[in-house]
Amino acid sequence: MPTLSEKFQTLRAQNEKALVLFLTAGDQPLSELPAVVEALIEGGADVIEIGIPFSDPFGEGPTIQASSQRALDSGVNSRSILNALAAIPKPIPIATMGYYNPILRFGLREFAQASRDAGLAGTIVSDLVPDEADAWDAACEAAGIETIFLVAPTSTQHRIEEVARRSTGFVYAVSRTGVTGAERAVPPEVQDLVRKVKQLTDKPVCVGFGLSKPEHVRMVCEVADGAVVGSSLVNLLHNEWRGGAGRQTIVEAVRELKEATR
Repeated sequence: MPTLSEKFQTLRAQNEKALVLFLTAGDQPLSELPAVVEALIEGGADVIEIGIPFSDPFGEGPTIQASSQRALDSGVNSRSILNALAAIPKPIPIATMGYYNPILRFGLREFAQASRDAGLAGTIVSDLVPDEADAWDAACEAAGIETIFLVAPTSTQHRIEEVARRSTGFVYAVSRTGVTGAERAVPPEVQDLVRKVKQLTDKPVCVGFGLSKPEHVRMVCEVADGAVVGSSLVNLLHNEWRGGAGRQTIVEAVRELKEATR
């Protein structure tokens, strides 16, 4: 499995940007997670973020909040998700995305090591600010897991500098304030945010929140190293996957998004 850093280097050499896809683990049965991931890879995903459901996903919009609740209602937890991920072939990097509370309950070093044992490349902790991440950074470094922190258009210069310094996989640039969700347009000010981050680090910068269409992906990839599509894919999987019956619909949708990164 390539690391995040290696994957972005390969994409640069191919003159491509990254298509990063988010799904909520457990929204479809965990037994079907390998098939879902395989379909996303076939469509052209470069990186996959596996969302770990949490009872209070306050940074998410209604689509991902609903998917998290469905997953929790089905009985999944962090350990069962990591166990399921361990059995999945990983020709591309896979990272987890979640909240700090479940990781604290699991144990920082224990979660980081379990992630590594599962073959994961990185982690995103949505509500962990870099100024308070010393223990988490140390756990990830010890386990060989790359870290990804978030910046937003409202981030202070100090926050942007800290995120740029501490992120080892890539920097996640939030395209707008508020919560996640598939919107009709991506705010143009995200380009200014990406340029500001790139002045501080040579790490890749990927843009997420509200991207749902190929034209959104194409726009942010003019300045960023990749685009993150989440809510619209979660919604598509919920409506179309149907135990794999809608697999080809998913593959084709991903292909259209990936084409916009070239």
